[in-house]
Amino acid sequence: MNQSFTPVRIGRHTLPNRLVMAPMTRSRATFDGTPGELATEYYAQRASVGLIVTEGTQPSDDGQGYLATPGIYTSAHVAGWQNVTRAVHDKGGRIFIQIMHAGRMSHPDNTPHHRQAVAPSAIAPGSQMFTAKGMLDIPVPRALTTEEVRRTVADFRHAARSAIEAGADGVEIHGANGYLVQQFLAPNANTRTDEYGGLIANRTRFAIEVATAIADEIGADRTAIRLSPGITMWGIDEGAEGPALYRYLVNELDKLGLAYVHVLHAGNEQLVSDIRARWKQALIVNRPGRPRDQIGADIASGLADLEAYGQMVLANPDFVARLKTGAPMNEADRAGFFGGDAPGYTDYPALEAATAA
Repeated sequence: MNQSFTPVRIGRHTLPNRLVMAPMTRSRATFDGTPGELATEYYAQRASVGLIVTEGTQPSDDGQGYLATPGIYTSAHVAGWQNVTRAVHDKGGRIFIQIMHAGRMSHPDNTPHHRQAVAPSAIAPGSQMFTAKGMLDIPVPRALTTEEVRRTVADFRHAARSAIEAGADGVEIHGANGYLVQQFLAPNANTRTDEYGGLIANRTRFAIEVATAIADEIGADRTAIRLSPGITMWGIDEGAEGPALYRYLVNELDKLGLAYVHVLHAGNEQLVSDIRARWKQALIVNRPGRPRDQIGADIASGLADLEAYGQMVLANPDFVARLKTGAPMNEADRAGFFGGDAPGYTDYPALEAATAA
């Protein structure tokens, strides 16, 4: 595990350790998508990790999926995120804002304009979503026109510029977990017949164009992407050619010289090894449910340059200190994962407080 505490370079930044706070939706933004004072405290508490990746942050009204998620496309959003990034930097931390367009994983009741969700094709995910009225079926989305796809790329570009104006050290494109970018990748969610559908080169085009646009706007060394090869959540099925698609996509992304790729490991060890072999920059690996005694294993083996952790960092603001000292970890309170105020968000005790108690 000792390698986990050594410095590492990602893009233009040198991080003090190789531990990453994974992006986690917390649904505590204001009604207009601005992160509030509690978000500032929440992220600053966790600034000792090498890198914070924020919760998914929508690049437009169309991009919102869930209730009370933050945006990064208005002046109010920028001002709110400036408070967050300033507080993290004051603690010596680094923070990338994750840009997430939910695509079909949305409900009109949850968005500012209350319009039908947009997606590569008019195919519903076959699942439900929490709204102010409770759990509701996710409606069939509207297929984006070719021109609208290009405008969505521009929305990502604008959001990335806004993130840098807000003081972020970079941005991570959310290309995983069944949201818009991965919807373009999956043949069961993308049945388009234009240049964004069909062959692998076409289904990966949107992801590559988004990454290229953001790299052009803010620099490749401040641009990253998260991928989840083989994940089947929210009705996504990448089919038998999924591994070939990701090998092609990573080869193309590598040409851009992005700061890092962040892989959500779904169990295909060979594919993640193939991504490692094809990717020349930093690689972050996130294995959900990784036990404590395996922390640092992917770094030690050379599979990853950094490792990302979700619930353990959520529940332990001083995650790094607890690892170094062998101290016990707080357990995450699932009841406080989404929405609400401080409980389950900013009230987890730090090691000193727990020891004193």
